[in-house]
Amino acid sequence: MTLTQSFSNVRVIFLREFLGYFMTPVAYVFLAVFLALAGALTFYIGQFFGRNQADLSAFFTFHPWLFLFLMPALAMRLWAEERKSGTIELLLTLPISIGDAVVGKFLAAWLFALVALALTFPMVIMVNTLGSPDNGVIIASYIASVLVAGGYLAIGSFISAMTKNQVVAFIIAAAVCFVFTLGGSNLVLGFFRSFLSDGLVEVVASFSFLNHFNEMRKGIIGLGDIVFFGSVIVVFLMATAIVLDLKKGE
Repeated sequence: MTLTQSFSNVRVIFLREFLGYFMTPVAYVFLAVFLALAGALTFYIGQFFGRNQADLSAFFTFHPWLFLFLMPALAMRLWAEERKSGTIELLLTLPISIGDAVVGKFLAAWLFALVALALTFPMVIMVNTLGSPDNGVIIASYIASVLVAGGYLAIGSFISAMTKNQVVAFIIAAAVCFVFTLGGSNLVLGFFRSFLSDGLVEVVASFSFLNHFNEMRKGIIGLGDIVFFGSVIVVFLMATAIVLDLKKGE
């Protein structure tokens, strides 16, 4: 299969999946829940107005925690429902590779998550009206949010491919994402210190989504952070394709 044909296949799957989101009420419920939770956390828990600062720190601080539950909820249907209903066999009989299908479905879910983030743009307008924020930091924070969402979706895609039950896929994916989120915290590192060397514990800490997210929120998009999230996405998408190939016909 040529590269051009592969791109064409990914595009077909991507459009099919992305447009499919808006043909069911689930998409609109997801968007409404995301915006409602983001607003509530920003204004009530984050005390946006009480801080008297023209920035969106109170808004972006909670994004990893929102995504920790909402991205697995979005990803749980990617493959679990396909496997349960048997439509995955029909999908894979088409002249496309498993890899093309995995990438296409992932990109559709990622773009849908990006749409949800884009709908929060009034926050940017509001904070610029109230003061003079550093818009470079705001842009970097949005990029960080997009990358975190992509990482969680890739993990969710892998877990979804392993089971036919969407609820099980959601719970396991949320648990795995939780470990990645708090990878640099004492809660997680304390467990690994009991049987790993200090060097390996540092490796575990480097996998913390929260640490990378917070670094990018400072307004500096480091190459290491981009490579980290890119690697997580690629590795879990490859794992998804491998699992689907092994489970064909089940």
